[in-house]
Amino acid sequence: MKKLVILGGGYGGMAIVRQLLERDLPPDTVIYLVDRMPYQGLKTEYYALAAGSAAEHRLHVAFPVHPHLILFFGEVTEISLKEKLVYLQDQDPISYDWLVIGLGCVDQYYGIPGAAEFTHSLQTLRAARKTYVALQEVRPYGHVTIIGGGLSGVEMASELRECRPDLHIRILDRGGGILAAFPEKLRLFVHEWFLEHDVEIRSQVELEDIRETEILEGGKVLRSEATVWAGGIQPAHPVKALEVNKDEAGRIRLDSFHRIPQFPEVFVVGDCASLVFSPSAQAAIIQGKQIATVVRAIWDGVTPNISPLRLRGTLGSLGKKNGFALMGDSTVVVGKVPRTLKSGVLWKSRHHFG
Repeated sequence: MKKLVILGGGYGGMAIVRQLLERDLPPDTVIYLVDRMPYQGLKTEYYALAAGSAAEHRLHVAFPVHPHLILFFGEVTEISLKEKLVYLQDQDPISYDWLVIGLGCVDQYYGIPGAAEFTHSLQTLRAARKTYVALQEVRPYGHVTIIGGGLSGVEMASELRECRPDLHIRILDRGGGILAAFPEKLRLFVHEWFLEHDVEIRSQVELEDIRETEILEGGKVLRSEATVWAGGIQPAHPVKALEVNKDEAGRIRLDSFHRIPQFPEVFVVGDCASLVFSPSAQAAIIQGKQIATVVRAIWDGVTPNISPLRLRGTLGSLGKKNGFALMGDSTVVVGKVPRTLKSGVLWKSRHHFG
């Protein structure tokens, strides 16, 4: 029996599974889906769980049931590309004929003292739960700091503002302003929303030290009863240990079919893959569908045919009633329409399998 092993049941891994199960699989082939959780977690909504506006069960999506799909739950600790083995914590290793690495990311703290110890994360469901508890325990009129002015930090701060109007909320960003990669019209709309909703924004921040209830920045001490990290990510630890060609962010460089060139039986999807785009659920889904096309071509004994990756745009929320979108490369839409669109995308993710 030949085995396709998929590490990670996130957006990319699930896109591969869904695409492959739409057609009959070769009778001598089985798919192993390995994940630490018995369901897919909708990671793009973890900020809502942490803020307190989404119940956790609303972020669970059941894995499909299929005679050729074997679900395997465990923590991946090591990948041996030469031995074609995946090692798991307290379990026997899993061999493979083809492998997809979709293990996602962990926080990148850039060596800032105290960041790992005293900030709260949004990278896993478990971490988001703990962040929710920490934020709910902040006393009225207490101070909360969001580190990072990218999409995750903006959505976290806006959702928390609606859930806890009593708090003093600030965003600290090391760049020139929030959402620096987006067009000026979109950035100005979001900046004005934060001004209207009394969220402090500080740019070009040089963090010196993070403590339990304080942040040292530019020689100043800022009070912060809870600090949430949205300031950077890096590939998961088993991927960091792989001795393959990587980019400056530690993501694995791939060929045109999303494979590791030295190991053509190994694909990489999502946050661990070196792509021309920033990591996102949309990029992982589109890449995952293309990987499924390549795998199917291999099984059918034909030459794969895929096009360069192309994203449709970006959706972001500002609480439950407002949002923003970048459609294509330059079209900006703000207000209720993009927020409604994002709600529709979330509904589709929740109900894909009915």
